[in-house]
Amino acid sequence: MIEVHVFNSMLNPTFKTESWFHILTFINGLVAPSFLFISGFAFQISSNRKLDELRTFGKAFRKKIFRILMILLVGYSLHFPFRSVFAQGHSLSNINWQPFFNVDILQCIAVGLFILFLARLIFKKDKIYDLFVLVFGLAVIFLSPVIWYIDFANLLHPFFASYFNDKTGSLFPLFPWLGFMFMGAVACRNFILYLGKNNEKTYFNFVLITGVVFILIGYFFQLKLFIKNYTGLNPSPLFFILRLGYVFVLLVACWYYEKIRNPEKSFVTDVGKESLLVYWLHLMIIYGVFWSGKSLYLVINHRFGIIECLLMTLGIGLLMIFAARLWSFSKIKWKLRKGLQEVL
Repeated sequence: MIEVHVFNSMLNPTFKTESWFHILTFINGLVAPSFLFISGFAFQISSNRKLDELRTFGKAFRKKIFRILMILLVGYSLHFPFRSVFAQGHSLSNINWQPFFNVDILQCIAVGLFILFLARLIFKKDKIYDLFVLVFGLAVIFLSPVIWYIDFANLLHPFFASYFNDKTGSLFPLFPWLGFMFMGAVACRNFILYLGKNNEKTYFNFVLITGVVFILIGYFFQLKLFIKNYTGLNPSPLFFILRLGYVFVLLVACWYYEKIRNPEKSFVTDVGKESLLVYWLHLMIIYGVFWSGKSLYLVINHRFGIIECLLMTLGIGLLMIFAARLWSFSKIKWKLRKGLQEVL
């Protein structure tokens, strides 16, 4: 995630014409699908806990809603035009609000989590809920080419129109990106079923085979051996299938890593638990206006070579590990202090 933003914002454009950069761009393009997929996967696990309390609008319900709203607010805060709004004599009506309205990955995740959460509350039978998640996810995937041809800015306020496609400049509209989250939710439901039968390894072997098949299908169709009009759809369902295949393979690789290394306490788990903080903070470091009225992105202005970008990625990465551990330690200390006060 950090490498993607560093290379995209700081690498000298002369390197971007080389063949290796196109491969790197595709690999970097798997970060967002993986992020969305695991968000849906994690939601399924967390929603199984205290399900009755969720449906009675108890503490667990309020906590879940707060977290979803927090993700949404953090997403919009990254694009809020603070300098223009607080500039002296600057009229709010003269500000270009479209960059603020545009949907990024955090807004996409927040809306997807809210839909999953609402469905979990409404559908009390697991089979009906599972069917809804599968059908909704498939609908997003196969309706995306149609949705992308519609200019919703002519039908809705730009704030809402930005959620449907990229015509207003959104990087991660709900179509097709929400499909990755819902397929993550589907994958997790099947994982829970296999885990209950002590067939965890069988499940991941099946996921690996499915992932390889999806990858082969994606590349096979891209050879244009079939209908060109179908393969040229934007975003094509093949765009989704190919990337989902790689996400499946990555999921299996992570499972094997967990089995071999058993990283219960490591920088990987620390950063994973504080992923929202890491996402927000590293973007603030790169794009925040803190360097003599400029962002680090503007100061460097695409002048870095490969080595400089790698060192910058490593530096910000180490800083994020430290920040995640510090924040995690602070929360644990605060909980202990609060628990001690309640006892006393």
